Amino acid sequence: MALILATIAIDQLTKAWIIDSFQLYESMEVIPGFFNLVYVTNSGAAFSILADVDSPWRHYFFLGVGTVAIIGLTVAYWKLWKVNWYYCPALALIAGGAAGNLVDRIRFGSVIDFLDVYIGRYHWPAFNVADSAICIGAGLCLIINILEVRNQEVRERQ
Repeated sequence: MALILATIAIDQLTKAWIIDSFQLYESMEVIPGFFNLVYVTNSGAAFSILADVDSPWRHYFFLGVGTVAIIGLTVAYWKLWKVNWYYCPALALIAGGAAGNLVDRIRFGSVIDFLDVYIGRYHWPAFNVADSAICIGAGLCLIINILEVRNQEVRERQ
């Protein structure tokens, strides 16, 4: 639970710093040719999916999806805690990231993004700490699952 709260806190503190330090759409080069800090908003999902849908229901859809995801991840966290505890940090990162972005949607109607990674003219879509936590958590789940399956196959051969 502490990792969930820490993820939310770090995400919200970094977004507050960006809001206080930058004008909307302002950019600051940090590593030339590779990394900028920017202040942009995203009313869609990852990679701005559904951002161009002009419907008041889009906002409620994302609020609902975020809420259901957090509830599902929290339930999975508590169920796995005693059985497969090693999934819990990964699930906590995903839940904390989802909650951080949900807080933005409730407060601002969109998500604050500020990390801009690029090579030359080719930019990855801007993202934030919550997005990073979700990706790291999902990656950890994948690695744990692969290792778990591999270990099970080794045990079955013996």
